[in-house]
Amino acid sequence: MRRFPWDLLLALLAGLGLGLVYSWVISPARVSDSEPLALRADFKDHYRSAIAAAYVATGNLLRAQARLSLLADADPIEALNAQAQRMLASGQSPEGADQVAALASALEQGIAFEVTETPTTEITNNTVTTSTSTLPPDPSDVPFEVTDTPQPLETQGTSITSTPRATRTAIPTLGAPFALTGQETVCDPNLPDGLLQVIVFDSRRRQLAGAKILITWEGGEEEFFTGLKPELGNGYADFIMDPDSTYTVQLGAGSDIASGLTTSTCQGLDGETFPGGIKLTFQQP
Repeated sequence: MRRFPWDLLLALLAGLGLGLVYSWVISPARVSDSEPLALRADFKDHYRSAIAAAYVATGNLLRAQARLSLLADADPIEALNAQAQRMLASGQSPEGADQVAALASALEQGIAFEVTETPTTEITNNTVTTSTSTLPPDPSDVPFEVTDTPQPLETQGTSITSTPRATRTAIPTLGAPFALTGQETVCDPNLPDGLLQVIVFDSRRRQLAGAKILITWEGGEEEFFTGLKPELGNGYADFIMDPDSTYTVQLGAGSDIASGLTTSTCQGLDGETFPGGIKLTFQQP
């Protein structure tokens, strides 16, 4: 009767264990120069945030598209919108979320802009000649502008040329003001009581994600954003109203204001009453 080769089995196990220790602990494989598509999901979010920040700083949409293509997302616009929603839901910087949402909106509409900074101020024999760069009008969905403040140096009889610094000022808006195009009372017993629904469209009648909505009432105010419930639409947002309060809703400075909003009294099929809601629709002209 042949004896089982225990010594050979132990040798194989020992060799396997030593190999794992060497490959995992002593000299693990190091990945370098890998493609962005191989990044972990959270690192891909950091990568998109960096691309969005670069786009906000330069306005180079083609470069942003080329960088995003390295991630090989099935739908880059949807990936950006989803990331902006995650950032807002997790309490991250609203400015960073706005940048990501602005890049998604620019990709969807194909909007690009350039930032030029070439101001000079020349003073010769007390005669001041100022050349100030003129920036193109802010395109819709780009939430910032660049302003240049010249700082001349006055010296009698001396020719001085100074190049001032450019200062970047963030503007919390997504393009042109919005018009209130619809307001209706909603009596649906399947919806939460006092539900205020807001739907935001761009000038092409496409739902706009990342739009900031300001709602105020006596003794309080709150900001919320569209796109946090993509299953209901990228431009959808909602808020639960208190039956004892009256609300005012606005999208950014210069937009139409929906005021005097309060719950209505609705009656169900069984004859019972319940607080109804309101549906508002805003659109860029």
